[in-house]
Amino acid sequence: MLATRTRQVLWPAATIGALAAATVALALRDPHAQGSWGACPSAALGFACPGCGGLRAVNDLTHGRFLDAASSNVLLVAMIPVAVFLLGRWALDAWRGTDRPASALTTPLVVLLLVALAVFTVARNLPFGTWLAP
Repeated sequence: MLATRTRQVLWPAATIGALAAATVALALRDPHAQGSWGACPSAALGFACPGCGGLRAVNDLTHGRFLDAASSNVLLVAMIPVAVFLLGRWALDAWRGTDRPASALTTPLVVLLLVALAVFTVARNLPFGTWLAP
């Protein structure tokens, strides 16, 4: 039974562990210092992608600077509670050994997320959206 449960929670635990390790790394090495985490490919091309400012936002969150984090990447900050919920639900379902069938809302929600990412990307690169820029 234990070996089965261990196999069931392996992927959720590995994913959550990797995200926790990345968060600790971002807390310890400040991405606000230019070049501390390398060069951003989209910035080199002259535009801000939806992830631009994400490293700084996570660093700010780990230090309790919520407004600074939102200033760096408001979309990422807004999505963190959703991601935590989904990761927790995935881990709990794996622990219990339950399979959750895809909801009828899955496809519309994925489409909505992709549209939101596209709108956010375009808006933060236009003059009226400079407040969204990292």
